[in-house]
Amino acid sequence: MDPLYGQKTTFTKKEGWQPRWVILDAEGKTPGRVCTEVVRRLLGKHMPNYQPGITTGECVAIINAAKIKLTGKKLEQKEYKWHTGHPGGLKSRTLKEVLAQDPRKVFYRTLKGMLPKTYQAHHLMRHVRVFPGPEHNLHAQHPVKVELV
Repeated sequence: MDPLYGQKTTFTKKEGWQPRWVILDAEGKTPGRVCTEVVRRLLGKHMPNYQPGITTGECVAIINAAKIKLTGKKLEQKEYKWHTGHPGGLKSRTLKEVLAQDPRKVFYRTLKGMLPKTYQAHHLMRHVRVFPGPEHNLHAQHPVKVELV
């Protein structure tokens, strides 16, 4: 009898990973709640073979990004700030202006802040697609619709 019987660790190989597309509906939900579920699925934390540093998660598409729910006075008070790099180049936009211009940017910026600050973040962001309406162009990938709890 092997003394290490049942104590061997199996590692997921990069070649054995097949990406699966999942669709999440953001209509009537807050962006933070949707993005936490997206990050969990991107990293693969919901799967039994999860390993940090290895991409074993799913690809995620978010639909109805323009129909999100916001609490409080966030629409007028929340600001997105950035700096151009030039003297006096501090720019800002309210959430209302960002949603009017491109609602996808709200999700991309929220997801970028939630992902780990490593090389893996850029790789994982390529597995996310955000669509402002209910239609998407991922029919060839046979996506599975998943409900948020």
